[in-house]
This record gives sequence, structure tokens and C-alpha cells, in this order.
Amino acid sequence: MSAGTGADGIRHRGLRFEEQLIFEQHADGRTGVDLPEPPAVADRLGGLARAAPIGLPGLSEPQVVRHFTRLSQKNYAIDSGLYPLGSCTMKHNPRLNEKLARLPGFADIHPLQPQSTVQGALALMDRLAGWLRALTGMPAIALSPAAGAHGEWTGLMTIRSAHEAAGDARKRVLVPDSAHGTNPASAAMCGYEVAAVPLNARGRVDLAALKSALDGDVAAFMLTNPNTCGLFEDEILEQAGAVREAGAYFYSDGANFNAIVGRVRPGDLGIDCMHLNLHKTFSTPHGGGGPGSGPIALSEALAPFAPVPYVVGGPDGFRLVEHDGGAAFGRVKRFHGQMGMFVRALAYILSHGIDGLRQASSDAVLNANYVSAGLADLMSLPYDGPCMHEVLFDDAFLKDTGVSTLDLAKAMIDEGYHPATIYFPLVVHGALLLEPTETESRESLDHLVATLRGIVRRALAGEADAFHAAPAHAPRRRFDETAAARRPVLRWRPPGAEDQAAE
Repeated sequence: MSAGTGADGIRHRGLRFEEQLIFEQHADGRTGVDLPEPPAVADRLGGLARAAPIGLPGLSEPQVVRHFTRLSQKNYAIDSGLYPLGSCTMKHNPRLNEKLARLPGFADIHPLQPQSTVQGALALMDRLAGWLRALTGMPAIALSPAAGAHGEWTGLMTIRSAHEAAGDARKRVLVPDSAHGTNPASAAMCGYEVAAVPLNARGRVDLAALKSALDGDVAAFMLTNPNTCGLFEDEILEQAGAVREAGAYFYSDGANFNAIVGRVRPGDLGIDCMHLNLHKTFSTPHGGGGPGSGPIALSEALAPFAPVPYVVGGPDGFRLVEHDGGAAFGRVKRFHGQMGMFVRALAYILSHGIDGLRQASSDAVLNANYVSAGLADLMSLPYDGPCMHEVLFDDAFLKDTGVSTLDLAKAMIDEGYHPATIYFPLVVHGALLLEPTETESRESLDHLVATLRGIVRRALAGEADAFHAAPAHAPRRRFDETAAARRPVLRWRPPGAEDQAAE
């Protein structure tokens, strides 16, 4: 038996535990609770007596607690350290927001309660919608979409409804090469054909190409601004004018709103429809904290086609409009279902106010440019000039090193960081996208920059073999990512189960 290896052959290193599956820790007859014996009833299962063990693991209470605690320690999270995942805005989730979301009346309400008993919740939703209208400069907000991509789909359905009401069944949606990947997917789900619009040499939409693609068959143009190259679309007013002239609607992907909130109102830029990721701009959790939320903001032209239900206020209080008898295309969810996200987002907004939100977006842009300045002499930037909330590198600096962008990302794991976003956007070869957000201190950014500089110097020094083996210090070595995506193993089977199934 080697040092650190137990009788069961499991090896631990320091405080890093080699954790078995919970099924593998099973022992017959072991349980964490004492339950009374059921009363003796003849044939209580109606002739369906169990022929084999139920298959649930038997563990003691300490085993269960330790198992899930150890699993949680294998996760990297924003609470563990800087999370430089470009395009995802992994920012701190203030604990004040969590406390408020747990207040009675928000945490324990049910969607089937009488509306007279949830007036506070409806008032909060109305107030949140009011803030979102003010921040976007758009007259209508639909809170019901369950996530950002769901918001995209909802916005496009609203656009389709508006065109159909006008007797204009358009067939195409234009999507720039710099857009998020969900944009063309959402358009296709709404039945549209998708056509790409190329970028110019500055990493922004080619205005001439956009104008040439616009015709009477285009329903909408979907722009991500700032785009996924981390750049502000400085010709957006001209884009909006061309889209409007063609009779199409201007859609904006709001995933990067954190870079401009409090500084720019999308409605003033000519946007007709925009989804808002509450988890990105307004600090609600990325999953794990309840349902997601992707409200959409709508222009005056699209507001009549917003989905139901929505909240309205009056002298007798607030109520949900379920059927407005108008042009609404229907509902996208049975219930809103994101009360926890609404509470967190409003708490964040009220904590900051307009001035605080403006500072947050300014700090997000400052931090990204600080990281860019600290790495630009070693790593290659595909586009000139300052960036917005995220900085994009290509792989030109790795030429002839034998090290790929993927290798560099895996090396970040060994240094205690979640990898940056890689190979996205697709328009940049070997892309590596970093978004520090506004919540990181200068010391935190300095440590990230120093770490990346050290990694890059090792690559340039010819340590390719070490990069190919990275990560060396993670709970698992490098996976075959293609096989993991195409042939994932998502179910545990006891030994011999596969043979039994084959028989």
C-alpha cells in the first residue's frame, strides 16, 4: 500500500479527495435515518413484490454530508475566485440580494394564490419593469421569458406577430458574424431563414454588407452590442436607419448590457426589441438559484404584441392580465416563475441607482482594458484600439510554439483559474476571450495578468509537452473533449448491468 492510499485503493492528496460515486459507497443495510418497521400487511404491493434491490445507495449521514461537501469543493465558482469567462459576465452576486429573495412573501408564494394575497410581489414586478424601461429607454417590458435565449425567441415571436398583423410575412433574419450563437438558433426556431452579415477589418458589422442584404424579405436584424469581439458598434445609428428603411425591426442581444447600462439607452440607438439577462447585468445567479430570467424590452411599435401575462396597476391594486383580447401573440410560460430573480435584480438596481450602475459599467470596461494593457506585449490582439467589457486575443502569439489555445486554457486550471472562453467568437482564429467584470479589484487583476504572463512565457520557452499534459493538478486529467460531447456517459450502472441488459 503506497502512502496516502487506503485499503480500498482510493488515493487522496493533501485536502484533495478522490471521491467515489455515491452508488460505489453503498453498503447493504446502512442508512442515515431510523424508520419504524411498516405494519405487516399481506401482499401490500398487490402481487408486485420487489424481485431485486431497489438500487438506492445505503450510506450513513456523515458519508452523505462528506460526499456532497467534497463534490462541492471540486467546483470552481465566482465565490472561489476571479471567473474570466468571456461573454458570460461572471460577476459577484451580492449577499444582500440573497437575503431579500428569502423574505417571506417572496420566497414562499405560489403562482396559484389569489392575486389579492400577492400584491407586494406584483408591485415589485411592476417596479422592476419600470426600472428596466428607464434603463433601456424603451416603453414596454415583458418579464415572462425564462432565460436569455428564451427572451430572444420571445422577441422574435413578437416581431413575427407584428409583421403578420401588417400582412407582411417576411422570411429572413440577418445575424452578424459577431453575434452570440443563440441568435441564429432562436431565429430558426421561429421559422426564419438565417443569413450572416460579415464583419469589417475593425471587428464591427460591415455596414455596406448589411445594407446590401436588406430587402423586403428581411424581418429583423439581430445585433449584439457591444459585440462578442468586445467592441462597441460605432455605426449603430446608421445600421438602425438602414434597418428601419427596409421595413425590418432592429433586435439587440442584451447579453453585454453590463458594459453600457447607465451610460447608453438602447432605445435611443433605434433598437426595437432587446432581451436582458438578469444574471449578467443585474447580478442574479447563473443557475442554481432558481429559474433564469430573460425579460425583453420593446419599442412602441412592438409593445402591443408583447406576450401575456403582464402586470398592470390601478386604483384597486395590481393584477396580472392573462388575456388582453388584443394583438398579444400568446404566452411563453404558464407562470412567470422567476420571483427570486426579480427580487435579486431589483435589490441590485436599488442598491446602486443610476449613478452606481453607470460606475459599475464604467469599471467593467476599465478592468477589461487594464487586463488588455497588461498582456498586449505578450499576447496578440486581433483589433486595434480599446475594448469594452471584455478583451479578445487571437493565437498569433502561439505560432510555432506547439501550444494551442486549448492547451493554454488547460494550463489556467493548474494555476487556480477557470479557463477563459476559447475559440469564440469564431471570426477570430484561436480566440481567447477574457471578461473580468467590475467586481474584481486591481490586486485580483494584477494576479490574473501575472499568471497569464507566466503561462505565455512558458509556452514561448518551448514547454509544449507540459502544456499538452495540462491540467496536472485538477481532480481529473484532460478529457477527450470530442468523445465527451458525442458519447457522454450520464448514467451509472452496477457491475455486470451492461451484460445483463445485453442478454
